[in-house]
Amino acid sequence: QVQLVESGGGLVQHGGALRLSCAASGIFGIYPMGWYRQAPGKQREFVAGISAFSTTSYTNSVKGRFSISRDNGKNTVLLQMNSLKPEDTAVYYCNARPTTDFSGSSGYWGQGTQVTVSS
Repeated sequence: QVQLVESGGGLVQHGGALRLSCAASGIFGIYPMGWYRQAPGKQREFVAGISAFSTTSYTNSVKGRFSISRDNGKNTVLLQMNSLKPEDTAVYYCNARPTTDFSGSSGYWGQGTQVTVSS
């Protein structure tokens, strides 16, 4: 059974930093993994993705501030978030899927972790 468990969310001030972690179990092979977020009243959106070979992609609004990385031996993906803004406030979800097409809602999802950035 596939399980993704996120951790590291919390409350931080504008300009602060947080690091999210996602531990994956039950996944055979090395899946591309991604982070998504959903703010209140908005649709879930792609934030960052990383391929099995650590090729990364980001949505424009987080480029230069967020960094995604992975530890394949531990089946863990991290999201380092710097220079946080109030508009980054959302529930952040971890995703694993057998494709580097990060559009859509395919694959496996974690339960989400809340990130709140105060102004």
